[in-house]
Amino acid sequence: MKPEDLLVKERIEKLNQIKKLGVNPYPSQFKKKDNISGIIKNFSKLKNEEYSKAKIKTAGKILAIREMGKASFVDIQDQDAKIQCFFREDEIKEKYNLYKLLDIGDIIGVEGSPFRTKRGELSILIKDLLILTKSLKPLPDKWHGLKDTEERLRKRYLDILTNPEVKEMFIKKAKFWNTIRSFLMNKGFLEVETPILENSTGGAAATPFKTHHNTLDIDVFLRISCGELWQKKLLVSGFEKIFEIGRIFRNEGMDSEHLQDYSQMEFYWAYADFKDGMELVQEMYKLIAKEVLGSLKFKTRCFDVDLGKKWELYDYEKLIKEKTSINIYKTNAADIRKKLDFLKMEYEKKADKWRLIDLLWKYCRKSLAGPGFLINQPVEISPLAKRQEKNNKKVEQFQVIIAGTELGNGYSELNDPLDQEKRFQEQKKLKETGDKEAHEFDETFVEALKYGMPPACGFGVSERFFAYLMDKPVRECVIFPLMKPEKP
Repeated sequence: MKPEDLLVKERIEKLNQIKKLGVNPYPSQFKKKDNISGIIKNFSKLKNEEYSKAKIKTAGKILAIREMGKASFVDIQDQDAKIQCFFREDEIKEKYNLYKLLDIGDIIGVEGSPFRTKRGELSILIKDLLILTKSLKPLPDKWHGLKDTEERLRKRYLDILTNPEVKEMFIKKAKFWNTIRSFLMNKGFLEVETPILENSTGGAAATPFKTHHNTLDIDVFLRISCGELWQKKLLVSGFEKIFEIGRIFRNEGMDSEHLQDYSQMEFYWAYADFKDGMELVQEMYKLIAKEVLGSLKFKTRCFDVDLGKKWELYDYEKLIKEKTSINIYKTNAADIRKKLDFLKMEYEKKADKWRLIDLLWKYCRKSLAGPGFLINQPVEISPLAKRQEKNNKKVEQFQVIIAGTELGNGYSELNDPLDQEKRFQEQKKLKETGDKEAHEFDETFVEALKYGMPPACGFGVSERFFAYLMDKPVRECVIFPLMKPEKP
């Protein structure tokens, strides 16, 4: 029998002994009165070996047991903090038999009084004990368990339980999204919800997941944007400032920056343009960093980033020319392929000229620390953005550039229905030639535009920004990332 199986057998035997004592090892509730963090805060001024008359009732998971004859110290932890409990046979009396059947990993409820030990550690002298959950499997060893990345992600509940820094990261992630939500709502934006299942995908250049709707007997797609075309239809309806935070799905590769399903925020702001968007986004990003990190300065991906300094403007055409010697408006697909081969960049053989040029840009951005905005993108790679009035080859778009990557994308929204229809037709031709990431021709969206959509700025940012704030791969910043099933 494996050592772990032997431990499980021993715990099941203890479980049966607990039942023989007439104790339910899995009761329905426990009226927890005190959080451990509150106990620590309220009694932090207790002096050495001083006892309080206060009565405490709390609960937590056992992390350690240190036996001392007929007394012992037990560490318990709840969501926020950990505290030491002191068990003595003469204090808990008949419950001492129950105490002897406890293991690390069990969840217990305790009542007692706070005091400080001779060493000055705030503790609880236990007067009463309830077992709330008997654990049947041992927790991983603090120093040797869950070192393998795949195992940590597969058993994330244990990773969070045994690694305080992981728990803190997900507390920060909640703060990340709450900061965005509060910021936008304080600016007068209304939060909305748009469909996840769509008849056709739109709002981004990406490969969708396809599924079947049994009741309607139609194929549908999981959305690849956070309701971009739906939100712009809401602008047509009369809403002026809206946003959505939700999951999006892209059936593409996985790496340190990309996942198949992840959270994203998109906002749409009527009567504003991309310059207004840049000002708002810069203000929002600074607030996010302050709330999540407590500073505008942070290190990530070998870059030192300071969001408090002046944000740069990076010109798409000029930067590519400067770093690769390629003039994007005078080159051809064959020359770009040669350059990409020289740079050892992978590309699809069927990719058109502009898709290849965008790969050149992705090579160029790797050296940019930021913070800054990429501007003056070609219209061919941004089919939903408004053309510039002074140069109709380029669009009014901005991308947030930090630490060599894109961490947000926005633009003045195209609201000319005839121009949008023409660009959709061009995207349809690309799709017919095998470009899986080309935009769908959404006739319902074009029809909506014909009723009149006000000028507007739209912007989107995903949880990739949070991963960069944490300086971790995006997969490690997801509580339960998708994993391949374990082989039996």
